[in-house]
Amino acid sequence: MITLNKKLRWHYLIQNGVFVILLLLLVILLGYLAAQTRLQWDVSQNGRNSLSEASVEILQKLQGPVQVTAYATEQHVQLGDIRKIIADFVALYQRVKPDLSLTFIDPVAQPILTQEANVQVNGEMVIKFNQRVEHLTAINEQAFSNALMRLARAEDKLIVALGGHGERRLDGNANYDLGEFGRHLRTNGFNSQSLNLAIEQDVPVNASMLIIASPQTDLLPGEVDKILNYVDRGGNLLWLVDRESLRGLLALAEKLRLTLTPGVVVDPQAEQLKAPVTFALGAIYGQHVITGNFDYITVFPFSRQITIDESEEWSSVSLVEAAPEGWVETGDLNSEIVFDQADDVAGPISIAVALTRNIQDREQRIVVVGSGHFLANTYLGNGSNLDFGINLINWLTGDEALIVIQPRATLDSNLILSESELTLIAVVFLVLLPVLFLVSGTVIWWYRKRRI
Repeated sequence: MITLNKKLRWHYLIQNGVFVILLLLLVILLGYLAAQTRLQWDVSQNGRNSLSEASVEILQKLQGPVQVTAYATEQHVQLGDIRKIIADFVALYQRVKPDLSLTFIDPVAQPILTQEANVQVNGEMVIKFNQRVEHLTAINEQAFSNALMRLARAEDKLIVALGGHGERRLDGNANYDLGEFGRHLRTNGFNSQSLNLAIEQDVPVNASMLIIASPQTDLLPGEVDKILNYVDRGGNLLWLVDRESLRGLLALAEKLRLTLTPGVVVDPQAEQLKAPVTFALGAIYGQHVITGNFDYITVFPFSRQITIDESEEWSSVSLVEAAPEGWVETGDLNSEIVFDQADDVAGPISIAVALTRNIQDREQRIVVVGSGHFLANTYLGNGSNLDFGINLINWLTGDEALIVIQPRATLDSNLILSESELTLIAVVFLVLLPVLFLVSGTVIWWYRKRRI
């Protein structure tokens, strides 16, 4: 009997030893896997604790180390431990790009270094990449990712906008102007200047593209010739055309093999969404780099139809089609708007086109949009007009690989659970788990007692 008990004790001792060894091996294996693999779940309502896909793509395009130097004191009067705030924020980017480094410098303890870096604000970050430098005073994804995007550009891009005929200005504040859009262009690393061809001899040779934004008076024949010569040389162009006269630019439309139909696009779907019927909703996009993975609504007020004529010289794509159930209204908009089969053109209507051709060993890029209103200060915030406009500029300047990061609202700072979710958590942790432990303990006790 004694020998049997000793054998059983040795048996349990060996069994327990093997169990402990296996458990330790399991813990070591899990620790190794945890060190090699990082998994995270962002349970915040709008993903505020993780980077957007656009930011990740920008980081992946930065080939080489990025140096971030934060000039911050140990404590900030308003923000408190500002160094921790910056470190936690930059850590989001470091998880995607390990060679993004962060260094802190105390501007009070090292004023000479701070002055040499031209730092003005406590907490200001200086970002360096490929000998290019960006200063940043805001701590948010939009600002930081846009700074990285500017650094990623191989060179500064100059956009010239035709002026002298009442065009929409990129620095204008009137509802009609494009000032807000111009501000976003500058934020994304573009430079812009006005161009009066009645004074200047030609479009600057260092210009990445030319914008013609809804002239209100006719261009002089000499100005039109300069624009046609610019196109002949392979210059990139964004032409915003409203429903009014082409203002002397009919020759440009003919050169591009486009027909701009008189009238205004009427979209009954807009009226269903409590928008004016003359607001064409863009939801049907052509196969193009500009509209790739672009699944958002755009709004084109008072747009006109653009028809692509057959051409062996130009490759063309209809970027946006609107009003599948609408038409081009050629009658008076102040009277009752009804489809007239004899005069009106049934939808869907093409309201934006992209043209390309190979010239002088490079690809020339042109976009014509049948609405200048969609980028105006009044309407830029409608739908995803801003995103679409930035995509146009990126493609026209040869930076289609770079995309803009728009503000992502901070909707939450706490984890908010519904009543059913709270009930489920309570049942699992307060009922199911204790019962599971009790049952498993009872089974083990009964099994061992039976063996003895």
